[in-house]
Amino acid sequence: MGLEYGFMRNALLAILLIAPLFGLMGTMIVSRKMAFFSDALGHSALTGIAVGVLFGVFDTNLSMVVFGILFALLLNYISTKNAASTDTVISVFSSCSVAIGLAILSKGGDFGKYSGLLVGDVLSITRAEIVYLLFVFLAALLFYLLCFNWLHAASIHRALARSRRIPVKVTENLFAVLIAVAVMLSIKWVGILIINALLILPAAASRNLSENMREYHFFAVLFSMFSGIMGLFVSYETNVATGPMIVVFASVLYFATYWYGRRYEG
Repeated sequence: MGLEYGFMRNALLAILLIAPLFGLMGTMIVSRKMAFFSDALGHSALTGIAVGVLFGVFDTNLSMVVFGILFALLLNYISTKNAASTDTVISVFSSCSVAIGLAILSKGGDFGKYSGLLVGDVLSITRAEIVYLLFVFLAALLFYLLCFNWLHAASIHRALARSRRIPVKVTENLFAVLIAVAVMLSIKWVGILIINALLILPAAASRNLSENMREYHFFAVLFSMFSGIMGLFVSYETNVATGPMIVVFASVLYFATYWYGRRYEG
């Protein structure tokens, strides 16, 4: 199974943190119809790296996280101002951001050293980076314990939530920041092209089966963990990229639960 190697043990630890983290966040992303938001945020990672390169920031994780937070807050602000054209405006900002990032990183033909970010490489993760993911995971748990009911209420009816003195803007901005930090710190290990799929697919599969909110969260975390662990070991045995293999398993679960839900609905 490869666990005799240190890099496989590190990768497994990372999966055990990333998978439940994404499973939890994915439930609210799907419920709040934020799939396009998280996709744009994932693609903006290139721009975060480019900004760091441009200003000589040694730690690309730092530049990605800072840029991701600012970008997430901007997208969140846009989504509350003009709901009718939110997708279009987010698409414009996302496309512009990616183009700027690619232009900067490809200067002098050096983009090759960043191309690995497109599919990720969880096998190269270090213990220090696992610690970063652990802190994000604990922050996500704390957020859900303290703010889940507020966020859920705001997703159902923002005006009603405000009337109950729920700090809707603060809660939504905190959630956007949490997504940004989690995505930016995971992008190198999951991959820009598929990170949104890992956020969305387990939650979407869980929604096909769940009858209440408790089941919704439980199945989302379970499916995310299963996809992550199976994808890691199968990718090791077949010598293919881990990120895409995880998404393949998550996709199979989604279509299986969709078929099951359709077969036994009613």
